[in-house]
Amino acid sequence: MRWYAFLLYPFSLIYDLITRVRNWCFNLGLLKSSPSPIPSLVVGNLSVGGTGKTPMVEFLIQMLLKEAEVAVLSRGYGRQTKGFLQATATSSPAQIGDEPFQVYKKFGKNVSIYVGEDRVSALEQIALKTNCPEVVILDDAFQHRYLNGDLKILLTTYQDPFYSDFLLPMGRLRESRGGAARADVIVVSKSPEDLEEEEKEIIRQKVSRYASGGVPVLFSTISYGQPFPLGRNHSFTERLLLLTGLANDTPLIAYVKKKFTLLEVMSYPDHHDYTMYDFEKIKDVFRQHEKENPVVLTTEKDAVKVKSNAPTGFLEEIPIFVLPIAVKFAPEDEQTIAQLIQQKVFQKTIAK
Repeated sequence: MRWYAFLLYPFSLIYDLITRVRNWCFNLGLLKSSPSPIPSLVVGNLSVGGTGKTPMVEFLIQMLLKEAEVAVLSRGYGRQTKGFLQATATSSPAQIGDEPFQVYKKFGKNVSIYVGEDRVSALEQIALKTNCPEVVILDDAFQHRYLNGDLKILLTTYQDPFYSDFLLPMGRLRESRGGAARADVIVVSKSPEDLEEEEKEIIRQKVSRYASGGVPVLFSTISYGQPFPLGRNHSFTERLLLLTGLANDTPLIAYVKKKFTLLEVMSYPDHHDYTMYDFEKIKDVFRQHEKENPVVLTTEKDAVKVKSNAPTGFLEEIPIFVLPIAVKFAPEDEQTIAQLIQQKVFQKTIAK
């Protein structure tokens, strides 16, 4: 926690009052929560970013594609457009947002990707399409209570669990810890691979203070893939300049330091829109280390904006590599998710 956080406590109380009143209105039916017209999964968190929602969405896509026609609906955070849009071959990160663009580039041949601030209206429009999907994944919609999804998946990181956090602006929570009671399953993301069962049980007990009784608490890890070139087929070296625009790049930095030689970190805010000034700065940092023959390593989310915004010749001049990541569960936890999807999502499809 920041050293001055307690000075912000009065503002957190005001924020808490506002969010509690909003949630009470939904709980009492004063504000309407509509069921999804399409069987749906909600992926979200209680905090402001950094819990690994996009890798979780990609994990669910791969799981669901084995059984159904899948769509993804996101708000499209950071996009320069408004309203309901479907991703196409001509879409850009500026039009649909960096994370939906990343998902489209990976799965667009098999999955329909949509963005829209009003999830209820967007789902109604998707349901009217002739190629209506059998199931839709709603990215970052846990606080969008106007929509009542069929399976609500709440993410919280091992490093910064919601039960140790505080409301904005004192902490990073978008609503009180009690919001976890709406979840059907809680995933502790970015967990160490060697996490002992004893520590898992301690975490489960802390989560259970806020979750509904009997809700499963699962653990996922991040699996890093082999870096691949973003532009021209440069040769990879293990001396790296790390370029990130994440809510929390601490786990990534720790991994890179363990696996490679990290020369310098160029860290930007989450969803950063790279500008000409930024590309000049990247060039300057690269030239400072040029004698060591480095490469620039970045994330998949940052790569889509770097590639879209980079000036002519930049990707040929600067060797930039992308580090793919994926979510990984223990077999028993993956089976639990599959069972919940069958019970809460596909049973709705059968009922229809």
